[in-house]
Amino acid sequence: MKSPATQAVFGGTAPLGTLPRTVLTALAPASWGTTYVVTTELLPPGHPLFAGLLRALPAGLIALAITRTLPRGAWWGKAAVLGVLNIGLLFPMLFLAAERLPGGVAATLAAAQPLVVAVLAVVILGESPSARRLAWGATGLVGVGLVVIGPDAAFDLTGVVAGLAAAASMALGLTFTKKWGRPPEAGPTAFAGWQLTAGGLFLLPLTFFVEGPPPAIDPPAVLGYLWLGLVGGLLAYVLWFRGIGSLPVTSVAVLVLLSPLVAAVLGAVLLGQTLGPVQLAGFGLALAAIVAGQLPAPTRSSAPVAAPEGISK
Repeated sequence: MKSPATQAVFGGTAPLGTLPRTVLTALAPASWGTTYVVTTELLPPGHPLFAGLLRALPAGLIALAITRTLPRGAWWGKAAVLGVLNIGLLFPMLFLAAERLPGGVAATLAAAQPLVVAVLAVVILGESPSARRLAWGATGLVGVGLVVIGPDAAFDLTGVVAGLAAAASMALGLTFTKKWGRPPEAGPTAFAGWQLTAGGLFLLPLTFFVEGPPPAIDPPAVLGYLWLGLVGGLLAYVLWFRGIGSLPVTSVAVLVLLSPLVAAVLGAVLLGQTLGPVQLAGFGLALAAIVAGQLPAPTRSSAPVAAPEGISK
């Protein structure tokens, strides 16, 4: 018998309140925030696509082996599209942006994703336009920028295009995942497995064409790849796709801001990087945007106003 915690992660039907669902979903972008320190401190340099491949394909195959569930009918195509948008195209664009831009600039461009989702929710999902969503998305973007962009930031056109393409790819993947939903025969683990496998297969030829043979892997690298694959890949995407299915798309989108914030905290704690007053102010803005993104939009009461005593209706 599965425990409640296992059911919550791997697709059980036990009812959860909005806050627990949000916290579980937030663990995904929080784990992605560890990628920078794991990559720089544990993995061999110069092979970011290989790291992305090992993050996606083995995790996807493990999920398929656990669930023994394959797509049916039109879901073969849909799973391939979602896998490329959410993983296969996203990873190379992120890595290219990171190579051509300072890390802070690349992270800030990626943080534009909630703004893109706010627009796509209107265009693709047919939701009403919301100045509130756009305002908090812009606030979060500014906050992340204050945290991670240093005074020596430089801008390279190719890197900027790649960073914006990464934000657009993830936003499209998130929006279409919400639009298409999840087939009834597939739980979150199977759904994540389809997309991780599709994204990994997309990355497989690209990785060997661009980077050539795989690097030598020492024990620290093994630990790094295991962390990226099992935690940043399999577990994170199970939680992520589960959250997309049960939370508003714009609320999920703003949680992505946690990734650069976690990366900045780990840089300060583990690598001795300094967070000054400007960075702390940016933290406050970004966290305010994340919290505001989880709150329901204010609604006007439609109840009739009672007439004062002594005045007939």
